[in-house]
Amino acid sequence: MRGGLARPEQPFALVEKQRGALRLAALSPLAAQTGIAPGMALADARGLVPDLATLAHDPEADAVLLGQMARHCIAYTPSVMPDPPCGIMLDITGCAHLFGGEAAMRDAIAQDFRQRGYTMWLAVAHTPDAARALARHGGADVHALPLDALDVDETVRLALRRAGIRTIGELAALPPATLAARFGAPLVRLLARLTGSEDPHIVPHLPPEDIRAELRFAEPIGRHADVLDAIEWLATQAAGALAESGKGGRAFAVQLCRSDGHVARLSIETGTPTRDPALLMRLFAERIDSLADPLDPGFGYDSLVFEVSHAETLEQQQRSLAPDAAGPADIGPLLDRLAVRYGPAAIQSFATGNSHVPERAGYLARAQDGERGSTSIPGETGEPPLRPLFLLDPPQPVEVLATIPDGPPRRFRWRGEQHLVRLYEGPERIAPEWWRRRQGYASPGFSRDYYRIEDEDGRRFWLCRHGLHGRETSEPRWYVHGLFA
Repeated sequence: MRGGLARPEQPFALVEKQRGALRLAALSPLAAQTGIAPGMALADARGLVPDLATLAHDPEADAVLLGQMARHCIAYTPSVMPDPPCGIMLDITGCAHLFGGEAAMRDAIAQDFRQRGYTMWLAVAHTPDAARALARHGGADVHALPLDALDVDETVRLALRRAGIRTIGELAALPPATLAARFGAPLVRLLARLTGSEDPHIVPHLPPEDIRAELRFAEPIGRHADVLDAIEWLATQAAGALAESGKGGRAFAVQLCRSDGHVARLSIETGTPTRDPALLMRLFAERIDSLADPLDPGFGYDSLVFEVSHAETLEQQQRSLAPDAAGPADIGPLLDRLAVRYGPAAIQSFATGNSHVPERAGYLARAQDGERGSTSIPGETGEPPLRPLFLLDPPQPVEVLATIPDGPPRRFRWRGEQHLVRLYEGPERIAPEWWRRRQGYASPGFSRDYYRIEDEDGRRFWLCRHGLHGRETSEPRWYVHGLFA
């Protein structure tokens, strides 16, 4: 489990909010053996498995992984289509004989993905719907499958069971006109796809074409200026291909093929998608100048290859109607040059974390990862910052005098100095993140109440009361967690 939140022998599940309640979206193999099932409410699941660890379900990450698995399947057939949320369709027509037949091909695919750590069920059928049903419910004959294999509403399946129908074969034996009159034409069409009388075919998932430009020379070149001119020409060709596809590159690579067979490789990355040849040339020149082992042309380079290793969608932006109007300063090119010279890991920026707890609300990330935090100054619009820019790690304990136990502080002592509270704002209450704990909600921890404090000398502090008096603890503790500039 990510982040080490669950031991290998501990069952865990992925949860998502459905109709206002947390429900199980997926289970580990160990959790599936405990009697819980996807779709069950989290509260009911914890009643059966108290030590169940949970994580929030990330459908977008699942879709990315499914796409990667589909692209890997192109090694077996060019007709591959992801079947969300957890399936992949392969049209193996004309390909099975390359692997010794359909059964041998199925076994080869299964072994390939099991070696990669995946658990899967495979089935071969004449139509995609039949293959999906056999893979999900098992068996070799679609007609023997139960009504649960029908991808229809539960009310339709319930009506069919009340009519005495138990299998797909029994349903397929009924007249199509009768089924259409009673349940609608979609059921008849779905049944035709299951039984093979109608083949909808799949829409192949085509991988994006690599953007690549190559330049060959009649005579090898060796001058530094000639090499840069060739790279600039290739970068211009690649920029045109990127513009046609509406994308911008984030990672670029150049291969310099020497006449004796040696290949030198140069690579750069940018913080944002770009297709500006001038910017790329500055970065490549910076990369060449920063090489510990300078380029050795030997007897010259007879070809150069320019590749866009990673591309993303790049939308055209117009900052102003005036052509000479100066827009906001962009530090992206500067960060890219620093990253090329000192390495991507050396240039970091603050990024926003997915947590309301102050110490996890931000973190340092690579500046080129596209997760740069806001460069605006809190409070520049006239409002004071709600949280300080500087946090103490760890928070420092203070002695607080309050009118009532759950009231705001009136006086506090920090580092041996007394501070009389003149103004305060709050509290900002932050509940504990119980889902991060192995015991779950059974041991969630204490809540926090944060106050923005200004003392009689105008100094501003961020005070935290750890624990609610009477409900969570009899003696809440106070800390200074941050200082306002």
